[in-house]
Amino acid sequence: MKKISVLAALAGLLAGATAAPPAFEIPLLLTSAGQSADVSLAAALARKAELPATLAKAAEGKDLAGYKTLVLVLGASMKGLGAAGLDTAKEKDRVRALLAAAKSLSMPVLCLHLGGEQRRGELTDEMIKEFLPSARMAIVVASGDKDGLFARICREKGIPLKVVERTLDAVEPLKAAFGK
Repeated sequence: MKKISVLAALAGLLAGATAAPPAFEIPLLLTSAGQSADVSLAAALARKAELPATLAKAAEGKDLAGYKTLVLVLGASMKGLGAAGLDTAKEKDRVRALLAAAKSLSMPVLCLHLGGEQRRGELTDEMIKEFLPSARMAIVVASGDKDGLFARICREKGIPLKVVERTLDAVEPLKAAFGK
């Protein structure tokens, strides 16, 4: 028995010693790609994970100053776009410019998709296909990837993908991504 306990303890220590460093640093800027209400859910998850975050629903490159991570919440809403005074083309241009600014600052991008299957649709899929490849990591609610789109893009681009059953389950992968 003692041999097994000692071996288990040693294996645990070795696993901890070789653990990868956190992929992201705080503070983080949260924004939407598609102006869905899911960006507010992401802000609530960041609070629950005790991550210092600022929510800027329509962030631009100039808004990145002072932040170390960009969190991009993928999910399109025509109602949200209208309320923000944006159309699809303007939103895509804004996100492209934001990602270019993040890249110029060597700022990592974490993509979230929290709305599940009901937040998927043609416009959201366009956003996923265009913007997910910029991510260093993605966290997705399982029902939002029933067709495997996230899994396929992440596999092709070498992006770690964390799939959770419910939105609230994203708290732990968020914490882990920031080393908490």
